[in-house]
Amino acid sequence: MRKPIHNILPAAALASAAALCMIGTAHADKVTIGVLAPLTGPAASDGQEFERGVKWAVEEQNAKGGVAGHTFEVDVADVKDGSAANVTSAVERLLGTDGVQVILTGYASLSMFETDLMKEADMPYLSAGPSPQFAKIVTKDPDSYWCCWSYTADFKGYVTDVLPTVEGLAKDGAITLRNKKVAVISSDNPYSKGISEGMKPLFKAAGWTITVDEMVPYGEVNDWSAILAKVRQDPPDLVINADYLPGNSALFLKQFLQKPTNSLVFLQYAPSVPEFVKLTGEQSNGVLYDLIGGPLDSPKWPRAQTLLKGFKDKYGVDSGAYGVGLYEMTNLYFKALAEVGDPTKHEEIGKAIGRMQVDSVAGPIAFDPKTHVALQDDDHVPVSFWQIWDGKRILVKPDKYAAAKFRLPPWMSK
Repeated sequence: MRKPIHNILPAAALASAAALCMIGTAHADKVTIGVLAPLTGPAASDGQEFERGVKWAVEEQNAKGGVAGHTFEVDVADVKDGSAANVTSAVERLLGTDGVQVILTGYASLSMFETDLMKEADMPYLSAGPSPQFAKIVTKDPDSYWCCWSYTADFKGYVTDVLPTVEGLAKDGAITLRNKKVAVISSDNPYSKGISEGMKPLFKAAGWTITVDEMVPYGEVNDWSAILAKVRQDPPDLVINADYLPGNSALFLKQFLQKPTNSLVFLQYAPSVPEFVKLTGEQSNGVLYDLIGGPLDSPKWPRAQTLLKGFKDKYGVDSGAYGVGLYEMTNLYFKALAEVGDPTKHEEIGKAIGRMQVDSVAGPIAFDPKTHVALQDDDHVPVSFWQIWDGKRILVKPDKYAAAKFRLPPWMSK
C-alpha cells in the first residue's frame, strides 16, 4: 500500500489524498505508466513529445509480449502551465489512479517540488526536468529518495561550457572576438535564471564585459524590441538568451535579425524544439544552442540516429530532445521491471533504475548515487552544441560526436 501524501499536499487536496491511502497495488497483468506533461499552455509542443515517446515505447513493448508477464497502458495528466497548483493536481490524479506503478515526465514543475510527493507516495519517478533543483531535493537524504531519478544529466555544463566553446571557436578562426562583450538576457524561472546567473561571473572572470543584463517575467513575451535596442547601442561579440520557450526565442531571433549586430547568437534549449524551426524557417540558419541530454544526432553515435529516424517514421515529424528521450526513459523502466519482475515492488524497481548503465540517445547513462542525477562528463552524457542550417540541426561540438564543423552565421562577418 502506498504511503499517504496528505502531509505535503495543499489543504484543498486532503480529501483526495486520504482516499489514496485506501488504494492498494495488487499484482495485475496490465501496468499503467503515468505521464506528467504540459498538454496545454506555452510548452504544449514539449508535452506532445513526452506522450508520443512513452506511447511509442509501450506499443513496441506490448507488441513483443510485454515484460515479465505484464503489458502496459499510458495515462497522461496535464500539468498545463507548470504552476504548483496544476502540477499538484496532475500528480494527485495519477497517484489516485489504480494501476499506476511508475510516473515519467520530461518536466512537470521547474522547481521539481513534485519529487517530494513521489517520495511520500513510494512511487517510482523518472524525470528529465531541471537537474539542479532535483539534486537539491535528493541530496538531503539520497537513500530515502530511492524512488526518484533524473535522466537529465547535471546542468553544470549549461553554465560552464558556453564560454570555452565560444572562445574555442575564436581560437580556431571560426569567429572573431572584437571586444569580448556579451549581452545576457533571461527569463525569471528556475531553469533559465539558474543558467544565466551562473554564466555571468564566469564571463566577468574571463575578462568579458556584460553590456546588457536583462530578466523578463516568465511566460509569453510579445516584444523584445526594447531589450534589443540596448543590445544595438553597444554591439557585443555574443548575445545570449536563456528563455527556453520556443515562441519567445523565435520572436527574439526574428526581431534581432531585423537589424542584426555582428554578434554570435546563442539561444538556450528552444531551437531544439521542432516548433522553433517552424516559426523561424530560414531565419534560424546559423543560430547556436546547446543541450545536455539531447539526442546525439551523429554518425558517431548510431543509436540516436536510429531512434530519431524511428520517431519520424512513426509520427511524421522530427523529435526534439523529449520524444526519443521519453522513449529511452520508458525503456529504463522496462529494464528495471524485467529485473524485479513485480511492478508493485516499487522500492526494488526504484533501486534497479538507479543501478542502470545503458547507452541512450543522449550518450552513456549512469546515475550519481549522491544526487540521483545522470552523470555529465566526457565518458557519459556530454554537453552538445548545435547549429541549425536549412531546417536541420547540426551537431558541431564536442569533436567526439560532431557531425560537421561550425559555420559562420549569415548575419555575421569575420
